Amino acid sequence: MLADQAVAPPLIRWVRLPLAIVCGAIMALGLAPYDLWYLGLSGLIAAFWLFASAPKGLYAVGTGWGVGLGYFGVSLGWIVEPFMVDAAVTGWMAPFALFGMAGGLALFWGLAFWGAAHQSRYPLAALVFLWAAAEFARAYVFTGFPWALVGYIWTSVSPIQLASVMGPHGMTLVTLIFAACATAGLLTKRPNTRPSIAAITLLAALFLGGTWLTPPLQDLSDRPTVRLIQPNAPQHEKWDPRFVKMFFDRQLSLTEAAPEPNQRKPDLIVWPETAVPVMLERSEDARRIMTLSAQGAHLVAGIQRGSAGTYFNSLILLDSTGALAQIYDKHHLVPFGEYMPAAAIFQRWNIAGLAARADGGYTPGPGPELLDLGALGRALPLICYEAVFPQDVYRSPSRPDFLLQITNDAWFGKWSGPYQHLAQARVRAIEQGLPMLRSANTGVSAVIDGAGRILADLDLGVAGKVDSPLPPPLRVTLYSRFGDFPIFLLLVLGCLCLFWTGRRVSD
Repeated sequence: MLADQAVAPPLIRWVRLPLAIVCGAIMALGLAPYDLWYLGLSGLIAAFWLFASAPKGLYAVGTGWGVGLGYFGVSLGWIVEPFMVDAAVTGWMAPFALFGMAGGLALFWGLAFWGAAHQSRYPLAALVFLWAAAEFARAYVFTGFPWALVGYIWTSVSPIQLASVMGPHGMTLVTLIFAACATAGLLTKRPNTRPSIAAITLLAALFLGGTWLTPPLQDLSDRPTVRLIQPNAPQHEKWDPRFVKMFFDRQLSLTEAAPEPNQRKPDLIVWPETAVPVMLERSEDARRIMTLSAQGAHLVAGIQRGSAGTYFNSLILLDSTGALAQIYDKHHLVPFGEYMPAAAIFQRWNIAGLAARADGGYTPGPGPELLDLGALGRALPLICYEAVFPQDVYRSPSRPDFLLQITNDAWFGKWSGPYQHLAQARVRAIEQGLPMLRSANTGVSAVIDGAGRILADLDLGVAGKVDSPLPPPLRVTLYSRFGDFPIFLLLVLGCLCLFWTGRRVSD
């Protein structure tokens, strides 16, 4: 069905790269904040069509790289925002960072296209498995960067519920299979309509399966109440001595505010990442004031800690008495933001990281751990970027009752970055069948149930609080049991089979 008869007409050489970039850019419109999944799929099908018209060798590499450049150039456009916080010092790096990030990630796709072009019998099928393998690789290689996976095209519609079965990499594989079948249907001569029928059937199955897997809304009448605090401190003001006290007082005021009519007093209050403006070692007075404001509720807050050149991006839990019950240190740090790879080399050119502790950056914590919140249950804490990694959530010591993310999305600006981060948090909830509490400095703060539905939220750029019942966990999902291993095994077997069939043809 995806054999070598599916070949597109050749293209003029100089047209190929611009078209590839446009295809990738259209694909990115399927992601948040646009959520135009049908355009995302159209761009993906066009990318397969370009591949089918590409000669082997460097032309295939260029096509794949161009698609990736357009896709990541649009989807990761927010990458320039951290450099503009102090534009006079780091603004010059912004275009280089965007092109370097987009072009570097696009190399994964270029290699996938190159490998698939060497499969003479089933090139479209080869591209499906190699492209999915490339997405899998970029989620794990070095520190990994699974942001804007192809499977996230579905986050705004019902098929995303299938992430509870196959995870994001399974969603990517299924999406690529659909695009390959649709492309083969466009290229195959009538009356052979099998590829088109397969594509339509798969698309219908995705929507029907997603609808079937969507659980009904839960009864929250007797559930504990949580409060999320959103101070809305712009990054260029957050650490300015003129504004530090104002933002801290704002959080205290929101913490002690009376609940809305017909709502109960909160049992848990969550502040965002690095919300406490002093180091933990010097925070006794701040913690005392925070405890008084919490009025007997548990309080979770982001804070920095450390000494003697070793610093951590941390989360603290203050119990109902104000005691420091637990500390969690972020373990999956942002390269070039929270630590500098090969820092000694970059320091020769006076290039440092963007984090507050930029010289050597933060030190990673030991790994995932659970917070014990007594009657509220156990929570898996995630600080900012950690919610992007499904494998980090899967590695939880045991199944928590809910996920708890604190983040400072002021780094991501006001356009696509915060909404993409929120979308990925929703997918983590779906994968695990667990609710997520998400407190973000500038937004979007949200209470998300185990089906990824946003039950309450505060929009971007708004200071305020969110009071909501804490949703209960759903039943254990297949993905929470097995993680990425089944998809990894399927990708390995698929690539080996295609390599074997290609080798037999060449022999």
